[in-house]
Amino acid sequence: MMENKWELLESSNEDREKIWAKNRTFAGDVWFRFRHKPTALAGFGILVLLVLFALAGPFFSPYSYKDQNLDVVNIPPLMKVFDAPDGTGYLYITQSLKVLRVNEDGTLGTQLKKLREESGSSMSIFDCNGREVGLYYGAKPYVMADPESRMIFSSRMVWNRSYAFGTDSLGRDILTRLMYGTRVSLLVALIAVLVNMVIGILFGGISGYAGGTVDGVMMRIVDIISTIPLTLYVILIMVLLGSGLQSIIAALGTVYWVDMARVVRGQVLSLKSQEFVLAARTIGSSAGTILKTHLIPNAMASILVTVTMLIPSAIFMEAFLGFLGIGLQPPLASLGTMCNDATENLRSCPHQLLIPALVICLIMFAFNFVGDGLRDALDPKLKK
Repeated sequence: MMENKWELLESSNEDREKIWAKNRTFAGDVWFRFRHKPTALAGFGILVLLVLFALAGPFFSPYSYKDQNLDVVNIPPLMKVFDAPDGTGYLYITQSLKVLRVNEDGTLGTQLKKLREESGSSMSIFDCNGREVGLYYGAKPYVMADPESRMIFSSRMVWNRSYAFGTDSLGRDILTRLMYGTRVSLLVALIAVLVNMVIGILFGGISGYAGGTVDGVMMRIVDIISTIPLTLYVILIMVLLGSGLQSIIAALGTVYWVDMARVVRGQVLSLKSQEFVLAARTIGSSAGTILKTHLIPNAMASILVTVTMLIPSAIFMEAFLGFLGIGLQPPLASLGTMCNDATENLRSCPHQLLIPALVICLIMFAFNFVGDGLRDALDPKLKK
């Protein structure tokens, strides 16, 4: 090394003792570790998009979740259309053997007027701007043809611009119903989790702090509740309250808090023997003050992780109850009721089941990713 190329840096005792690492608060440290986990950020982004989709989406839709149009029943997102003989747009054959006009931009037009039926040739004749066109239904797939020359019109695939996700068996817009269904599912999960947090934290905190006989009795109550199937709770509550959103929320709120109670009890049992709790007792703090000020805030990391894991479970349970037909009543929509309605046309219109099922999977994966990220971010042993 050449000495003329280097020079010594000045140093002092203050520089030697200075901490050069960036100082972060607990919240800042949690956010730093959370945003450096790609799956957690992806899950959080998906949740934000789903919330915007559910809350703001219906304001931009020209349809309502209960609007029915029986002329456009079971229209898929991607339609097989035939060139119109007059050169203006296309023709689409519905499952009920009706013929719809499709504009060149992919929007649905009016229904063609049926002129007559040719039974011998298995062909229905329709009027297309004064020109006769034939729908041949003698064999599948159905085709549009010239009644005189029997020449089949050219076909192509066109995206449905009127209904982006198609329509269901009653002619309702699947995209709009998906927005409302996602909103209902998220609302059910949010209310259920809030109720579970209140009951679970109070029940588990009191049980863990009291200990002894009180703890034993309260935990036996939790064991009894957890052994009874949730479906039975829902059926009993529906007998009392009737079918609807309130029954599902009441059922989830009365059962799902047991896991939260167990988590809070375990945290309180491990924390109540710590020195800061003994110091609080020494200065005369009451049990309620110790729980509210010292024990519950220190157990909040485990509580938040448990909440993020309970939300997808509650959403899946609501969808399962809706699929069984004991959830929301028509015309209200949830992801579960949409899956239930789609089973009638599963073979002919599989997209009606695939779309809400995919949204359920996205919600569950997103919350699980966020919960996994929070678990790592709130763990002080992983601090670097």
